[in-house]
Amino acid sequence: MSDGGTSRASVFERGGARKTAEGLSYLTGFGNEHASEAVPGALPEGRNSPQRAPLGLYAEQLSGTAFTEPRAHNRRSWLYRIRPSAAHPAFTRTDNGAIRTAPFTETVPDPNRLRWNPLPEPPAGTDFLGGLWTLGGNGDATQRSGMAVHLYHANASMERVFSDADGELLIVPERGGLLLHTEFGRLHVEPAEVALIPRGVRFRVELLDESARGYVCENYGAPFQLPDLGPIGANGLANARDFRAPVAAYEDVEGPVEVVNKFCGNLWTATYDHSPLDVVAWHGNHVPYVYDLRRFNVIGTISYDHPDPSIFTVLTSPSDTPGLAGVDFVVFAPRWLVGEDTFRPPYFHRNVMSEYMGLIEGAYDAKAEGFVPGGGSLHNMMSAHGPDRETFDRASAAELRPQKIDDGLAFMFETRWPVTLTPHAAGAEFLQRRYDDVWQGLERHFRA
Repeated sequence: MSDGGTSRASVFERGGARKTAEGLSYLTGFGNEHASEAVPGALPEGRNSPQRAPLGLYAEQLSGTAFTEPRAHNRRSWLYRIRPSAAHPAFTRTDNGAIRTAPFTETVPDPNRLRWNPLPEPPAGTDFLGGLWTLGGNGDATQRSGMAVHLYHANASMERVFSDADGELLIVPERGGLLLHTEFGRLHVEPAEVALIPRGVRFRVELLDESARGYVCENYGAPFQLPDLGPIGANGLANARDFRAPVAAYEDVEGPVEVVNKFCGNLWTATYDHSPLDVVAWHGNHVPYVYDLRRFNVIGTISYDHPDPSIFTVLTSPSDTPGLAGVDFVVFAPRWLVGEDTFRPPYFHRNVMSEYMGLIEGAYDAKAEGFVPGGGSLHNMMSAHGPDRETFDRASAAELRPQKIDDGLAFMFETRWPVTLTPHAAGAEFLQRRYDDVWQGLERHFRA
């Protein structure tokens, strides 16, 4: 399949972007061995690197995992491009802005429950990269372990190209649609959808609305995969067929293009004499994709008790310990609650894992107020948390009829290690200073 090429005259135009985004076609399936060509005959037949690649293109492999990792986990793609990625000048350091990278050592890990309001509006002319703001994280990017939580706010489309050598980027829009121009083609992502850009893949973000805001999980560890289903069986949760990968679409652009590379925590810049988004054909499974969270097949109780939130896992980055994720991406999608003699909101909890939660739309059923779209909360490991007083009182007295939860969409980045804050997150003006108050007034009801 093909989505064609882009000429210099239209590469950075915003007009018609939404029409383009809404008209895109996709390849479907998570982890598939996809193949796509924007020009018929651009993909070589029967081999990856022929003596002369078709149409005068250059053959290049992009490896997202080590060559010798097991076949089931190996990620790589072959790209057939107008110029090889090696054809660029030296990179030089540039300002990191509000982006920070693990190891996070500027503050000490905080055991307190923390919650933030949304990011304030950015200065005019802020693009996606300039609007990235790191909240915190864990691990060590140079050792390919751990994760970081970023927020973003933007009011301008990118005219530069970005790639992240430190990890893959899971983009969770909360406000404003995005058109992602990648080496593999174009992706359209709106709030209630997520997009994943694999490690090392170059891309540019074009805004489809006047402004955009959302969340990003930077995963330094093993690439995200679908979780094993165990006793659930062969179906449920996120279905592989609902993940959409782009079809080939290239930019044949001659002229200066800034390319920014994130490498071991720092940003580096170089000015190319051509667009690096010049892949005419490709095949492989190290590819970007988009997924609609509303398609998540929620599994839940049909008898009693509230299932653990792991039942809502969309994607997981496994560690060297089975069942212990470097990071899980969890979604609290619309669902029915039918449990008998059951406290239906999420229960009071102390967790060995650390939880960062964000809200895409509506309200979260465990927090009556204060947790708003674009905001987020952090409950580090063993920090006691759960429903606020108002939610507890209401749920304890509710008539237990079947109830549809469909007025909110929340998510969680859950990680094996504590999340250490950046100084600007620890001291942010929009940090809610009295978050602990939501649990005040939980009265004593004990009767001996």
